[in-house]
Amino acid sequence: MAGQTYLFVGSLNRKAPYFQGANGTGLSLYRFDDATGDAELLGTSNDIDNPTFLAVDPSRQTLYAVSEVFGRDGSDAMRWFLMSSPILRGGNLIVTERGIRDSVRQAVLPLWNSWHFLALYAGAAGLDGHIRTDSTHVLDRYVLAKTHDLVVDVTDALDRFDLAGACGLVEDFLEVLTNWYVRRSRDRFWIGDQDAVDTLHTVLEVTCRVAAPLLPLTTEVVWRGLTGGRSVHLTDWPDANLLPEDGALVSAMDEVRQVCSAALSLRKAKQLRVRLPLTRLVVAAPTATVLEPYVELITDEVNVRKVELSTDVAKYGRFELAVNARAAGPRLGADTQKVIRAVKAGEWTVTGSGAVLAAGIELQDGEYERRLVAADPAATAALPDGSGLVVLDTVVTPELAAEGLAKDVVRVVQQARRDADLDVSDRITLTVWAPEEVLAAVAEHEEFLAHETLALSVTRADLDSAPADVFQGSAAGGVPVKVAVARTEHTAESGA
Repeated sequence: MAGQTYLFVGSLNRKAPYFQGANGTGLSLYRFDDATGDAELLGTSNDIDNPTFLAVDPSRQTLYAVSEVFGRDGSDAMRWFLMSSPILRGGNLIVTERGIRDSVRQAVLPLWNSWHFLALYAGAAGLDGHIRTDSTHVLDRYVLAKTHDLVVDVTDALDRFDLAGACGLVEDFLEVLTNWYVRRSRDRFWIGDQDAVDTLHTVLEVTCRVAAPLLPLTTEVVWRGLTGGRSVHLTDWPDANLLPEDGALVSAMDEVRQVCSAALSLRKAKQLRVRLPLTRLVVAAPTATVLEPYVELITDEVNVRKVELSTDVAKYGRFELAVNARAAGPRLGADTQKVIRAVKAGEWTVTGSGAVLAAGIELQDGEYERRLVAADPAATAALPDGSGLVVLDTVVTPELAAEGLAKDVVRVVQQARRDADLDVSDRITLTVWAPEEVLAAVAEHEEFLAHETLALSVTRADLDSAPADVFQGSAAGGVPVKVAVARTEHTAESGA
């Protein structure tokens, strides 16, 4: 029987306008005849009668061939999509093209891109990575400690047959690896820092072994590229005891990430791009002093001139508590009104563990809501779990605006470098054509621009004089900027 093969959860219900069934979680393979529409059951994982059918993109009543999905997104994407889904916990699942592609974005690409980043920069510096866990750099110590926790937690999840939970743990870790460690460490890789190279090499090698049961093909390619070994599936499961454990550092750095995330959300709400520097960020929390060693890191990540830490939360805002009587009533009974009266009188506290106490009674999640009442609501955001506030000074001075424009030009030049297929270490001569305001910013920050783009010389010219065939980008507000980059020899006389 000629046709395509499709994978479903459950059995086929021919009465549905598209393929759908009732309840259950069996896996079935059908081959459909393209001409007649007849379906041949090739195999099933169980004999449950009339189980739930996995409808593929029912909004369009579209079915996708397994070979089509594998060819477009890879079999690891389909595998991850199914193993991280509610269906492994007995829930229902609708398969969509977007859902499968999200698996690529959330799991496959972060791992692959981290390896590509390491290969690119280590190769440019002529460095080989080695298994090491003794770096003293705070970001290296943090990511190694997070890797230790990953091994412990994924081992526990797999021992309990919680595949979806294991997928979630790996996904969260890859988010930290790519969007925090790698991004925050770019300058170190740029200059060929051996500690950074060895740390990322170690983390990726361990991560491949942890994720191998979940992403078997991707981890195989990455692990073999890292080690030159035969197969990741023939290695031992990682031993967490060989990795440094540092709960205090992980907790503090996770709080740093939360502070930065809250501050960046304020930027986004005000439509203030990250490249635009701002004057000040205030972090107000009872435990704010824990962040003191990381002030420079927060300053750079949020792009502000100054970070202030304060334990006086009341100076910048307060949290109000509202009791959900409908949710709390069945459990508290007659004590519900006593709790409500105590909350209205302001007689409630938050314990060190984060529990809320009112009238001596601990409230459970869902029985209350904490709301932020800020002194300056437009510039204030709450930290997770009501642990504090961040306040961002959003006033943009002419000096800050000029620096932001210069950073916009850096971004345009870096894109021009990529389009010209330049190596990350290639020195260039740079010409910038732009409106007067942008050229003034370039002149003021020329040393910074040259350093960031590896330019040995920077020439400025009016936008109207730019050739038609040069690279064009834009600065803030869509202001056009044209640049030309040309590879040049790096000489001692150049001073670069």
